Amino acid sequence: MTMVREVMTMEVRACSPHDPVTEAARIMRDINCGSVPVCEGKKIVGLITDRDIVLDCVAAGKDPNQVHCHDCMTQSVITCSPDTHAHECARMMANHQVRRIPVVENGELVGICAIGDLATMNIHINEAGEALSRISEQLH
Repeated sequence: MTMVREVMTMEVRACSPHDPVTEAARIMRDINCGSVPVCEGKKIVGLITDRDIVLDCVAAGKDPNQVHCHDCMTQSVITCSPDTHAHECARMMANHQVRRIPVVENGELVGICAIGDLATMNIHINEAGEALSRISEQLH
């Protein structure tokens, strides 16, 4: 059975709680994703999404250089461990309507498992597709 550690991305870009949201947006642009972990050292304290920035900062007319990540990040982050089965990770994505799950070991961020990571393995294509389908249903 495939574990998350076999498919996750280990090089994770993160921002700190006191970084301006423009830093999180730049990371999202540079790595082409819609969410970035927010960490104090290696400890994950939140997750900020492009939607968080748009709704809590831009739409509110705030200056994105003055708003910090901790001002609009989600604090309750769904995580998994490197030893989580890839099948379970896909179920977690579907159940929580998320496309990326931070991977934590001994309290420290060690990677990210994205729905695309699961879809690259033939054994998980159905689960990844089902997870994406369920995530998309919730967005409509």
